[in-house]
Order: sequence, then C-alpha cells, then structure tokens
Amino acid sequence: MTMTTAEADKILSANFAPWVLRLGLSVEAVEDHRAVLRMPWSEGLAREGGALSGQALMAAADTATVIAVSVARGAYGPMTTVQQSTSFQRAVIGSDVLIEAVVTKLGRRMAFADIAMTDEGSGEIAARASTVYALLG
Repeated sequence: MTMTTAEADKILSANFAPWVLRLGLSVEAVEDHRAVLRMPWSEGLAREGGALSGQALMAAADTATVIAVSVARGAYGPMTTVQQSTSFQRAVIGSDVLIEAVVTKLGRRMAFADIAMTDEGSGEIAARASTVYALLG
C-alpha cells in the first residue's frame, strides 16, 4: 500500500506530543522506505548566537524516522526509539531544514534508519543521524 503525503501528515498530527508539533514539521515527500520532512526556520528554535538548536534537529530526525517507518510498513503502528546517534556538521541560521529519513532495514520487531538534515538555503548537510526503533505492534 502506498502512503500519500497527506496520510503521512495525519500520522504526524495525530501521534506526537504538542511540543513536537510546535517544531512546525510537515511531510514533503514519501516513497517506499523514505520520508522527507520540512522544519521551517523559527527564532524560537534558535540558541544563543542564532543557530538552530541541536535538540530541535534531533527531535526532527526522530520524528522523521517514525514517518519513514510508517511509510515502509504501509501504516502507522506503535513504535519506540531504542537508539539515536547524531553528528552535527554545520550551523543552520535563518533557513528551513529538510529531513530525509531512509529505512535501511525493516524487520518484524526492529527498524533501522539513516537521516540526513540539509540546510535548504545552502544545500549543505547540517547533521546526520542513525536510529533504531522497536516495533511494538
């Protein structure tokens, strides 16, 4: 079953805490084992010095993984983060971030994903993450 961006956006709005929704994430694209989300620039997410906070990027990567796993499975199901590792490569200032999550392995009980977070203004990778999820249902 192929999932649409509208269906993926509904997963986003129905299954995440209010503070995650305040990141302003929206689903830009979905296909097979992949999802691309957009996090709009917000002064409210910037830290001292004006750069986007690492916590916002990590939350966006974690959220994008849920959408990508849901796309890969054909529907949302209960899951939880087991591990996330993030490497920050450059600051994002005044630009939206595109978060691309690709499911690299989908098993019956576990899912693995790689995430690239790109500064839309420069086209440069701002951060990379890898995640492991336990599939609960």
